[in-house]
Amino acid sequence: MVYQRGLPPQATYTFKHALIQDTAYESLLRSTRQGYHRHIAEVIEDQLPEIAEMQPELLAHHYTEAGMNEQAIGYWQRAGERASERSAHQEAMSHLTTGLDLLQSLPETLERHRLELPLQMALGTASMIIKGHAAPEVVAAYMRARVICRHLGDTQDVLPVLFGLWRFYVVRPDFPLAHQVAEELLSLAEQRNETPLYVVAHYAMGCTCIWIEKLHLAHSHLEKAIAHYHPSQRSDPMFRVGQDPGVAQHAK
Repeated sequence: MVYQRGLPPQATYTFKHALIQDTAYESLLRSTRQGYHRHIAEVIEDQLPEIAEMQPELLAHHYTEAGMNEQAIGYWQRAGERASERSAHQEAMSHLTTGLDLLQSLPETLERHRLELPLQMALGTASMIIKGHAAPEVVAAYMRARVICRHLGDTQDVLPVLFGLWRFYVVRPDFPLAHQVAEELLSLAEQRNETPLYVVAHYAMGCTCIWIEKLHLAHSHLEKAIAHYHPSQRSDPMFRVGQDPGVAQHAK
């Protein structure tokens, strides 16, 4: 029924036919299958950290099949983010949507909001790249993320959420709302005094001012954005929105 490759304990085994594999799998009791999936996931986590790091979708699958949804959600998020990092955005959307579907099984708590927020943020970025900046899926993800930020209180995550919303409004185009969000970003930049945030906030305001024909203000804001920018900031969460503002602002 199976082929053996290599010698134990390094041997691997493969079913001779997929139908045999499916039949064997379905013959197991549900509780037994879940136990196997849980054990596989735990072994990968404890003994094979390099696989857990490089293939989070594998752990996500096993925890999902084990019925351990909370653990699975975190790995679906990581799988989605890793897919986006290699520009596999369609794959990322699939992973992130699976994680969001599993969230429905959890009670409405602050912990559930904390699990949902990074999923919605990553989904907003992937949707923007796949479907376009002004797609309804984009604003749905970012608006939901903004609601969650309000539930969680003062959270740093509201900053990339606002930048995602600004990009939606400026492309839609809805310049009054884009200007309002850019002002909010500037206000937060002044409160927090963080250089990457100044880059994004001045870039957003500068671009908005171009479209509302306030070119003198646009020039001033874009110069400030450029002055605050450094390539080392690219790993900052503010720049994980499918675009590098430090590069884009030079085109304006």
